Amino acid sequence: MPTPVNVAVIYYSATGTVATIAEAIAESAGRAGAEVRLRKVTELAPQAAIDSNPAWAANAKATAGIAEASKDDVIWADAVIFGSPTRFGNVAAQLKEFLDRLGALWQAGQLADKIYSGFTATSTPHGGQESTLLALYNSVHHFGGILVAPGYTDPTKFVDGNPYGTSHIAGQGEIPVGEQTLTAARVQAERVVKFTRAIKSGLAAEN
Repeated sequence: MPTPVNVAVIYYSATGTVATIAEAIAESAGRAGAEVRLRKVTELAPQAAIDSNPAWAANAKATAGIAEASKDDVIWADAVIFGSPTRFGNVAAQLKEFLDRLGALWQAGQLADKIYSGFTATSTPHGGQESTLLALYNSVHHFGGILVAPGYTDPTKFVDGNPYGTSHIAGQGEIPVGEQTLTAARVQAERVVKFTRAIKSGLAAEN
């Protein structure tokens, strides 16, 4: 029997692009044999701001049934795949707030030796995709985590061109997630599950 793997996909999405990628990554990880939890982080924006943007309001309604992420989801997971839209080349405040609340787990050593990876979306082709993922990965290094990015490990990565993680150019919401992004999500999810299983098996054998 293959080593069981728990994967938590934890994301923030305002207008739905990152939510769509999160669902694709979760589905692909499940098909690769992992037990998966799909979780969104708590929304910090006021309801008036959400209601002022039809796409934001629609996404909030569409994802109302997805549970909010908790510290228990991170403890449960062997691998955590974080998703965030870019905010000035950085992680969105909603996801950053969730990361900041993991301090007690970090101090207890409960974030170390897990696999981590990330995905993002921007409005424009050079809108901060790489810098957002690199900013996210700073937290992984502090956690003592093991970073598994997709790299150029599959021929399709030379098409989407982002070795740091799955990313999508959404425009002002008029560019839907298509096959190129969905393929990148599959490649990343499968790679995360593969190496999580290998590392978990290796550590178990040592112990």
